[in-house]
Amino acid sequence: MSKNDSASTTPADVSRRKFLWGTAAGAAGTAVTGSVLIGGARADADASDTGHVTTADSYPFHGAHQSGILTPTPGAKQPFSCFAAFDSTAASKADLTALMKTLTERARFLTAGGAPANLGISQPPSDSDVLGPDVPADGLTFTVGLGASLFDDRYGLAAHKPAKLKPMTIFPNDSPDPAWMHGDLSLQLCANHPDIIHHAIRDIAKHTRGAMQLRWKIEGYNSPPRPSGTPRNLLGFKDGTANPTGGLASDLVWSGAGEPAWAQGGTYQVIRLIRMLVEFWDRVSINEQETMFGRRRDSGAPLDGNNENDAPNYAADPNGNVIPLTSHIRLANPRDAKTADQRLIRRSYNYDLGLDQNGDIQAGHIFVAYNQDLERQFETVQKRLVGEPLIDYVQPFGGGYFYALPGVADDQDWFASKLLA
Repeated sequence: MSKNDSASTTPADVSRRKFLWGTAAGAAGTAVTGSVLIGGARADADASDTGHVTTADSYPFHGAHQSGILTPTPGAKQPFSCFAAFDSTAASKADLTALMKTLTERARFLTAGGAPANLGISQPPSDSDVLGPDVPADGLTFTVGLGASLFDDRYGLAAHKPAKLKPMTIFPNDSPDPAWMHGDLSLQLCANHPDIIHHAIRDIAKHTRGAMQLRWKIEGYNSPPRPSGTPRNLLGFKDGTANPTGGLASDLVWSGAGEPAWAQGGTYQVIRLIRMLVEFWDRVSINEQETMFGRRRDSGAPLDGNNENDAPNYAADPNGNVIPLTSHIRLANPRDAKTADQRLIRRSYNYDLGLDQNGDIQAGHIFVAYNQDLERQFETVQKRLVGEPLIDYVQPFGGGYFYALPGVADDQDWFASKLLA
């Protein structure tokens, strides 16, 4: 709720919110707030993009763009993921360059799969053997981003920072936990099975020891469509309906005018870690749940439609009698000409961290979005969502803004080569 809205809040609303805040305070130590969750600022879905998880063995590592952003399609992403942020401990620009070359070497191997090197019986083994003697690719994608803090005075990179890159904005009602915020580098791993994710993060930690240190890490998962269409989040609603696809997605995600030459082919990554207060949500009537979202829980259809991919007709409902003006989908994506370029590419996951210190379920949503311009897209959408009814049931506690690097062109190239060469 913004300061301008505070005068219209009833005592009952305040009392209810304070009750939820106090009861839900847990290990993350954060306050309830709103965020982009369902049906965000996105275009109508491609009818063929049904949200089914992929079973591909591997995806190309080399190319103009990194895999894991639009490859595979956001609506058919791998079912398991890990999002991690690191602090760079590289002592110099030369050491940072060596780190990027090592990350590239490991990513190139892990995403292709193969037999690890045999170092002989007198050396520690080159691989953990968690996946057996041969490492399968198993649909692994490996996406690296840089945080604003990497462009300080340590490596002489300040003049080359992407135009819109900055620490993640704290919005009204946000109370993020510093232990789960920001980072010099981000790493997104997505794959078909969780042991692939575990193996990859261990491999990276082993090979980059002394050059970067884990700051925070969270693992995510998604279920298959139940019963059909887009998979669901932990509030029971379909998540990712109407994600832009094809050429439309490319127009909204890849770097545009005003970015440094080295950054062409990259994109801004938003990671927002959102706890969902599921015990409280489960006590809310289905009618109230659906009006908060603006969609039917069972089918995912907008309240004025019959099918998940039906476009809501806001023009026929100007007063919000069917889809409330405060509903999530209506605030996130007003579907008018002036907001068309504010849509986002979503690549979000569920998470479960067990129980907090009060014995409450500590689970929720890893909101991930890729966009061309943080301020024009993500931040504009997020500002519209301040004060939405869902803020009583969702609790962001971490994340950051990162610039996802351009792709690695070939086997002679490496991450951030044009920035660091």
